[in-house]
Order: sequence, then structure tokens, then C-alpha cells
Amino acid sequence: MNAVNTLLEEFKRSLPATKAHLSRLPEDKLDWRPAEKSLTLGQLALHIAESPGGTSSLALTDSFDISGGPSFRQPESVAEILETFEASCAEARDNLDKAAGLPLGGIIAFTLEGAPVFEMSRGDILRDIFLNHTYHHRGQLGVYLRLLGVPVPSTYGPSADESMMPTPEGQAV
Repeated sequence: MNAVNTLLEEFKRSLPATKAHLSRLPEDKLDWRPAEKSLTLGQLALHIAESPGGTSSLALTDSFDISGGPSFRQPESVAEILETFEASCAEARDNLDKAAGLPLGGIIAFTLEGAPVFEMSRGDILRDIFLNHTYHHRGQLGVYLRLLGVPVPSTYGPSADESMMPTPEGQAV
């Protein structure tokens, strides 16, 4: 198994936890934000949903202009967020399949309106931006859920709201 396939397997293992967080979003709180400078719940969730496809596509290029930046659009519904997540995950799987034959040490230049800003290797992009970026924002989403009184799902271990012990029916409690 090559390194990209290893990252793809990690990505696949992380999907249930990310989907569990997104599935807990209260429809009537998508415009809520914990602080003035923070994204709304909906903006953060949609950013998480869009990230797999968008960030994995960086590994397929030699340069990327960051001047557009993320839009942080406000979604209309939880259904929109979940549909976006499914489509983004399918795009990420396709992108990683394409990236599997590319050298992980290959350098990708990030520019701002054509001026160089920084460079990263393809492998670092896949680890730091594709995977870790999503984990970071998923953690933020867990805090948002906690502040709203929504039970936080288990991720790497039990949360304060759920253990990882299966019930006789096979569900974690």
C-alpha cells in the first residue's frame, strides 16, 4: 500500500465521526455563533463539509492561488450540509485515486495574486491541509455543539455524552 492509499484509509476511518458531528446540527441554530469573530454554526459545518473535496484537489496541482480564499457561505439547511459532505467525500476519493501516482515530495506553490507566499510538499498538503484541517474544524464543531447543549458524539474515544461501549442492540451509548 502506498502512502496516498494509507491517507485514503485514514480519511475513510474518519468519515463516520465527522458525519456524526454534522448529523447533530440543530436546524434552528445554523446562524448561531459563540463569539462575534466566530463563524456561524452553519458556516463552520459547511466549511467542514466542503473541505475534503476542495483540500484534496490541492494535491493534483503544481500551484494554487489563495487570493479567493474560502467563502464561508451560510447554508440553508442541515440537509444541504450533509449532501455537500457526501459529494465532497466522493470528490476526495477520486482526487486521492488520481494523486496515488504522483510523488509525495512534489512541491506545490501557493501564491497570492501571482506572488509566491509559501510552498508545501504534496504529502504535507495531504496530511496537514486535507486531514488535519478537517480534524481541527471538527473539534471546533464539537465545542459549538457542547455550547448549544447538543450531545457531542464519540470520536477517538468516549465523549462526555457517549461512551464507546456497544449496547446489546449494537449501538454505542
